[in-house]
Parts: sequence; C-alpha cells; structure tokens
Amino acid sequence: MRVLIFHGYLLGGTGSNVYNARLAEALVALGHEVHLLSQDRHPDGHAFVDAVGDWDAGELRVRERHREAPAGVAAGRAGRCVVYRPNIGGLLPVYVADRYEGIEARTFAQCSEQELGRYIDANVAAVGELRELVRPQAALANHLVMGPVILARGLGGAVPYAVKIHGSALEYTVKPEPERFLEPAREGLAGARAVLVGSHHTAASLWEALGEADLPARTRLGPPGVDVKRFAPREPTAAAAGVRSLAARLRSSGGGPVEEPDAGAFARDESAAAAALERLDPDRDRLVAYVGKLIVGKGVDLLVAAWPLVLERVPRARLVVVGFGAYREGLERLRAALQAGDLDEARVVARAGRALEETSCPPQRPLKHLLAFLEGLQGEERDRYIAAARGLRERALFTGRLDHEELAELLPACEALVVPSTFPEAFGMVAAEAAACGALPVSAAHSGLLEVSEALALAVPDQAAACLSFPVDDDAVRALAQCLVSWLGAAPELRARTRAGLVSTVRERWSWERVARGVIAAAGGELDGLQKP
Repeated sequence: MRVLIFHGYLLGGTGSNVYNARLAEALVALGHEVHLLSQDRHPDGHAFVDAVGDWDAGELRVRERHREAPAGVAAGRAGRCVVYRPNIGGLLPVYVADRYEGIEARTFAQCSEQELGRYIDANVAAVGELRELVRPQAALANHLVMGPVILARGLGGAVPYAVKIHGSALEYTVKPEPERFLEPAREGLAGARAVLVGSHHTAASLWEALGEADLPARTRLGPPGVDVKRFAPREPTAAAAGVRSLAARLRSSGGGPVEEPDAGAFARDESAAAAALERLDPDRDRLVAYVGKLIVGKGVDLLVAAWPLVLERVPRARLVVVGFGAYREGLERLRAALQAGDLDEARVVARAGRALEETSCPPQRPLKHLLAFLEGLQGEERDRYIAAARGLRERALFTGRLDHEELAELLPACEALVVPSTFPEAFGMVAAEAAACGALPVSAAHSGLLEVSEALALAVPDQAAACLSFPVDDDAVRALAQCLVSWLGAAPELRARTRAGLVSTVRERWSWERVARGVIAAAGGELDGLQKP
C-alpha cells in the first residue's frame, strides 16, 4: 500500500518525531511504500529512508540513496520510504519553544494569521502535488493543528486519512486559544476516517475541546510503540559497556574534554554529553534517568528537588537528566541553589516559575508544588536535606540532547526512569521504553502517564506497583523520592520479578508492528478491530 504521512517536524529527538520515524520504519518493514513529509534536514541519516525530496530549487527534486533491507525483512518484501521537505520559507510554527537548523521556530501563538496562512498553503501545495504524483491509497496526519487541515485541503477528499493526536497541539495551542485554532482543528478532523489517541485522558480532553458529537465514535486508541529490539534489557556488564561506548562515540564526534557540560538550552553538543556520561560509574552508581524536554510543564524541578532526599538514603544514587529546552537554565539555577544550601534562592526560582523560560504554555507562577516543599522544610529535616544536597552537582548531571537511538545504550544501565510531568501527557512513550529495558518507570499519576503505569502494574508485584506512580500535589517531591528510595532498596528477587513483568508487558502491548497495522486500519476506516478509549 502507498501511504502518505504528514508530520512537519523532525525525525529524531522525542515524542512525535520518534513516533513518525519508527512508524515509517515499521511500515517499510511490513512492505508498504511510505511518502513522509517533514522538516528534517538530514532524513537520509535514517536507514529506512530510500530517497529524499525537496522544493528548494522551485520544483520537486528527488534524489535516491541506496540502503540494505532492514534486518529480518525477507528479500523482495521490504517496502520503500521517501521523505519530502516542503519549502515553507523561513518560519516553522511549533507548540513549545524550540530550535531548528536553518529555520526560525516560533510558537503558534507568536505567529500572525498571515504567517500561518503561508505555512499552511505551502504544505497544502506539496501534499497536492504528491497526491497526483504518487497516488497514495491512505494517509495519516499528525497533531491536531495544522497537519489534519493540510491533508484535508491537499488531498481534496481523494484519499482516506486518519489523524494521530499527540497531545502537544491540543494542550499547548488549541485549548489555550480556541478562538484562533479551533476551526482549523475541526476542519482537519471532519474528513478523517479515524482519530487515534494515546490514552483515554487525551480522548476526553479532545472531545471536550472540540465539542463535535460524532467525534467519539471515530476515536480509537493508537498509542506509540517501542522498538523492542533496540530497547531491551542487558546484563550489568553489557549495560555498563554500552554507556562507556556511547560516551566514547560522543567524545570522538565532539572533540576534546570540557570541564563542565554546558550544551545550552537547545544545542546538540557531543562534547558536553560525553563529559556528563564519562562522569558516570555504571558499575557502582545506582542510575536513574529523566528523558524529555526541559520545560516547566515536564516537572523536572520536582525531580531535582527530590534528589537530595534520595541521596540521604541511597548515597550512590545518580541522576542523569537527558534533554533540552528553555527551562534548562532554571533547573541548573535550582540545582546550584540547593547544593549551596541556599533555600532562599531556591524559593526565588520556585516563585519565578515560567518567567525563567519562554513558552506558549498556560501561565503557572509560582511552581506551587516545589514552593510548598521548600517552605515545608524545617528543623532537623531541613538540616539533613541541606547536608545531602552538597553533592548535588556531582550526583545530578545534565547531558543535553541525546538522539533517540542513543537512549537504548543508556537506559539498560538505569534502574529507574522518572516522568514527573505536571502537564497532561497523551502517553508515556519514554516510560514504556524504559520498561522495555527493565528500568522501573516512575511517573506522575495523571493523564496518559497513569494509564501506562496501570497497565504495567498488572504485571509486577504489588510492592513494585506502588512505586510506579506518585500524585502531583504539594507532597509530590516527598512522594517521588519515596518511590525511588523504595525501589532502589528493594530485594533482588523482587527486582528480578518486576523487570521480567515490565519487559514482557511492553513486548505484548506496544510493538511498532502492531502500531503500524493499526494506522493502516484507521486510515481506511476499519475501526471494529481497534480499541475504543
């Protein structure tokens, strides 16, 4: 089958970028012909990509590249993938602040109607040209805006399509400004055969925001998948070797050593990432990771604040913060204040909240849960906390941006991963990937994250299930720390049973092949075999 996918962003990093790259790879492995539109400048770095097209010279030009069929795909059965980059000019609308090579990324809220119109028109023209050129038989649009309206206009009713809701467009763009973005969202969904969501929470949020009576009947569960070949458990020696090998590769790419990693808010800095990973001792450290954007809504402040509580009980614990974003400086400022025992400065950071980043997220000042924790530290507990925080700079490291495939080298060496988001999440993809590696995902108890935790809880002992999630309230910092301390202190037999349950659940529920088959069915309107949220 010829499948057209509109994404509009990158093919690496986090979230929807990873979703589209892995989905395309899975479709190719199933024998489909994929035509994927994105703004990635280097799509030929992906092994599943056969050709790359763009309109930079004024008309579409496609250049072929040669690759071997993906492992495990029978000769003659492998599909094909062409990635196209529409010429959208110098501006790319995004949901949260970001940086892109060779183009200005600006939040939808910061774009004028004229700028959004030019962006939509350029993509509609590209989709329309591909409709005539490749004759797709099914299509998929990503995000609530503007992917669906682009496909609706560009395909002109000639090709059936589905829509994948990732959550960020809904929560960061459409719901905050319905007067601007609700109508294009409705137009894009009106012609979709199916709407895929990662969780019941996202479905309910979508239905309420759009208010369309027929939408629930067309909505089905379509969570992301996990590459269970890449993300898999390893024996301790092999896991440690993987981290060291990753650090060495980054070092060889990025140059000489740096004294303190400082990759900046958005940059990919191999030397900085290598320097952080080289400070780890996988044979001795009790590694815990965070992977995701460094923005206020991800709740990383709660994790940084919780870390001295963890160190007080587990001195060998080490936190590895992987990601980039506008709040990195705020997090480093919080870490420095806690290490210095300057709780007054930490409270300044908590009160500033989103003032320390530039995003289009709804205001949230101050960071009330962090502030409640800091103001509640008194007496001996305060003294113990300050003492434990003295090693925070060395025991809580920032790597900056890592590629998605590189995470498969880090996560098997981790005993846990934390997803502390305070903002709703459509699904906990990174939590599922950590579970596939045998690392316990400790997630905030809400939205799609809770649904992932509840699915995993069915496969693990009760003692471990209690560590899978924590409530986001004024006691969140202590609750998060207690989950980690309990897990790191668990008996070896309990930890082994838990890891086995985590790995088997991910393999059964969230393989990419299953996701790909669901997308094909959804685009064709074959909904009976797809689960309702």
